[in-house]
Amino acid sequence: MQDNVQWDEEQENEARQRVADNSVVTASSEEILKFDKEADVFWDKFYGIHQNRFFKDRHWLFTEFPELAPNIVEQNLDQALRVSSLEGDANNSLNPRNVLPMPSRIFEIGCGVGNTVFPILSYNTDPNLFVYCCDFSSTAIEILIENSSYDSSRCKAFVLDATQDAWNVPFEPECLDIVVLIFVLSSIHPDKMCHIAKQIHKYLKPGGMVLFRDYGRYDLAQLRFKKGRCLAENFYARGDGTRVYFFTQAEVKDIFENSGFVEEQNLIDRRLQVNRGKQLTMYRVFVQGKYRKSL
Repeated sequence: MQDNVQWDEEQENEARQRVADNSVVTASSEEILKFDKEADVFWDKFYGIHQNRFFKDRHWLFTEFPELAPNIVEQNLDQALRVSSLEGDANNSLNPRNVLPMPSRIFEIGCGVGNTVFPILSYNTDPNLFVYCCDFSSTAIEILIENSSYDSSRCKAFVLDATQDAWNVPFEPECLDIVVLIFVLSSIHPDKMCHIAKQIHKYLKPGGMVLFRDYGRYDLAQLRFKKGRCLAENFYARGDGTRVYFFTQAEVKDIFENSGFVEEQNLIDRRLQVNRGKQLTMYRVFVQGKYRKSL
C-alpha cells in the first residue's frame, strides 16, 4: 500500500466519467423509499450474517487521531525525551504532559460491533475514561455487548437512530469530550447529515471535538457501482441494501461549519493498494477531518 498518492489528470477524468456513467440510471422512487424506511432492517441482516467477522479492529485510529488515547503519545514522547537526554540535547522543549488533554467521555456514533470501541478501551488507560457507543442496528449492539472485552464499568452501548429529531441518550448536553464518526455519516441520507452534526454540537462540551473519517469522492467503491444502484447524487445502495455516500472535502467542511464547528483538519487521503496475486491496482479515497466546538 502507498499513502498520499497523487492522481494525474487522466485518472481524475476517468474516475469522473465512470461516476457519471453509473449515475445515469437511478433506482425507482419505491426502491429509494424502501432503502430509507428499512435501513435498520438491512443493517440487522448485515450483522446477522457477518457477526463480528467482517470489519477488523481499527488499531490505526491512534495514529490518525491521537486524541483518543493521549497516554500513547505521552509514552512515545517520554521515550523521545530519554533518548534526547542521553544524547545531551539541552534545548529539547518537548513536554509530554501538555500534549493533548485526556478525554473522559467519548461517544461513537455507528459503532457496529465495536471495532473502534474495543481498541479505545484497550489503549486508553485513563481510569476516568467512559465510552458511550450507539448503532442503528440492534443486532450489532447485541453482538458488541456479548463480546468478552465489553466492560460495562467503562462502556455503555445502546441503540439509536441518529436521524431522529430528538435523541434518547444516557448523557446530558455539553458533557462529551470527543464524538467519533468513522465511516458512518456516509450511510445516512445526505438531507439528514447536518441534523446529526447539530445534535453532536449540542452534546459536546465547549472545546470538544468531532473526529471524522469517511469515503471520498471517486473512491474505488464508488467507481464499481453498476447502473441502477444510484439513489441520489453520489449516494448509492449496495447489493445488501446498505447505503453509502462519497464526500468531497468541501461538503464535509460545510456540514460541520454550518452546524457551529470550527475546522481544525480537513484532508484527502488517496491510497494505492496493489494485489500482486490478482494483478489488481486499486485506488482508495478517504476524507478525514477534525472539528471543534468553540469555547
